[in-house]
Amino acid sequence: MTTTSRAHSFNAAAAAYAANRPSYPPALLDAVEELAGRPLAGARVADIGAGTGIATALLQERGARIVAVEPGDGMTEQFRRTLPRVPVVRGDGNSLPLADASADFITYAQSWHWTDPARSAPEAMRVLRPGGALALWWNVSDQEVEWVAEQQARIGSFFGGSDIVLGAHGTAQRTLETGGLDFTDRTVHWTREVSTDTHLANLASHSVFLVAGEEATAEFVAQERAVLADVFPQGVVREAYAVDLCVAIR
Repeated sequence: MTTTSRAHSFNAAAAAYAANRPSYPPALLDAVEELAGRPLAGARVADIGAGTGIATALLQERGARIVAVEPGDGMTEQFRRTLPRVPVVRGDGNSLPLADASADFITYAQSWHWTDPARSAPEAMRVLRPGGALALWWNVSDQEVEWVAEQQARIGSFFGGSDIVLGAHGTAQRTLETGGLDFTDRTVHWTREVSTDTHLANLASHSVFLVAGEEATAEFVAQERAVLADVFPQGVVREAYAVDLCVAIR
């Protein structure tokens, strides 16, 4: 299965993605502003690979003036339902449909790893104004939490890939190596509590499940539901995340 196929697998599951994926904590955007050395309020922000608008909504709440860029049909349709007043244009990070020096921030939430950094890094620098910031982040399952690490191991065993990490498909560093940019890193830990059904639907919205197909996903979900019933007998799962944040200044 190609990277492109995995990237576009989300389009058929856009509604489930919007309903079940986690958002991001306020501390993340605080860290973005701190590392960028400027506020989001009033800034021109291009949110690339915006998906259903989970991060875009938070940026808008901070007072940013946003244009979203999204390549997928299904994700764009869901984005327009969620954020009808935010402009969204079709395109991807490898060839941004944006003017030179037109953005104060370029953000990638869960989406930089779908680009070719050798192309997307210079594109970001082209679109950023001098002093502007490129901010990349990923919600990664926090494997310092025992039950999370055990679940990740079960996912890896089921799908035959011991290095599967939901959220980033590998470490942030690997996706940055060919970008040639000087990034400052920060990790933000946070949790959310959701029902077992929402947690399992969140898992099923990741590309490793989407490309595996409904039968394989249903088999894993059934097995995992039984495990979670022992770990969280009240039916409320405390998901734990480590948000990997990387910021580079033009």
